[in-house]
Amino acid sequence: MSSQDAFERALAAIHEAMLDDARWPAAAGRIDEACGITGGDLFVTEGPMDLPRILFAGMCRRGRHRKDLERLYLPDYYRIDEAVPRWAAVPYNRPVHARDLYTAEELKTSAAWNEALSQGGCQDGLRLRIGGLDGTRIAWNLADPADSDGWAASRVGMVTRLLPHIGQFVSIRQALVRAEARSATVTGLLDNPRVGVLHLDRRGRILEANDRASGILRDGDGLSARNGTLRARAPRDQVRLDELLGGALPASNASAVSGSMRLRRSSVLAPFVVHVKPVPVPQPDYGARHVAALVLIVEPGRLHRIDPQVVATTLELTPGETQVAVWLAEGKGVREMAESTGRTEGAIYRHLKQIYQKQSISRQADLVRLVLSLGE
Repeated sequence: MSSQDAFERALAAIHEAMLDDARWPAAAGRIDEACGITGGDLFVTEGPMDLPRILFAGMCRRGRHRKDLERLYLPDYYRIDEAVPRWAAVPYNRPVHARDLYTAEELKTSAAWNEALSQGGCQDGLRLRIGGLDGTRIAWNLADPADSDGWAASRVGMVTRLLPHIGQFVSIRQALVRAEARSATVTGLLDNPRVGVLHLDRRGRILEANDRASGILRDGDGLSARNGTLRARAPRDQVRLDELLGGALPASNASAVSGSMRLRRSSVLAPFVVHVKPVPVPQPDYGARHVAALVLIVEPGRLHRIDPQVVATTLELTPGETQVAVWLAEGKGVREMAESTGRTEGAIYRHLKQIYQKQSISRQADLVRLVLSLGE
């Protein structure tokens, strides 16, 4: 198998795992094959280094999830591993040999080095630190090489090629977990009310949009649709959006890659986070309009604390109108509100119409800005 074929296989497996954690061991196995290593560990954490919260742990060897290694290292060795605070000071995306994170004396005395890393087959491995969103930390630890060539330039080069796709895997998994879609399909995501979902064909034209995405495009604050294609509000954002779409939908035989960006809205609202992920198209497709890219539009958690009583009093709203206004500002869609309250979508829209009349506004985006301006 050529190096390029191995890279393509690993990349395709990473893209599949973006929709379901259960597919990560298989992706890790493809990565092992491409890099010529015996395994790898992926950790996503947050909080203080000495007492982190583990958001994701995937210690895999040859495509198998090794929970026994996780039980060995995480409870007993992580907090006493001398390499951890030193690794946290290494610049992002710079590989460092595991051995170089220990002093000469620690190589003789460290329990983490001599016990955990020895059993895990990582004493000749590499460690990398990847920047995460919202204060999360991503650690990608590569186990020992599978042969006697060691960390040859070609092997390190493959690691470098795959590195941004590991970070992208984590970003999309975070977005889907927050949308309560831990195990998802491209089609099934259209029913999710917590995240904007778009299907694009191979030319970047919109095939389908869920309710949340349709509302975002209709409001046009940050992102809209023109002649069936996506348009960003700011010219600089349009350049970056075109780059993302071009990466996921390459015109040539280049590898299709995923990517993310922040997309600016009005001065009051936080930017959207837009993720673009390629979707395999059946070949030959005879020109049919298949889904070739998945776009996720995420509204980050707001920094405002919304007090319903302040909203009700300031805007002179009824209890029902207040609930709808607050929920809308918190990112809930009309369908989700209807399901949560047992009302019809028509009833929710009537509340919105009454609020618009009281406040002399005409769009959901205007109402969101108004409610957020009352937050603390």
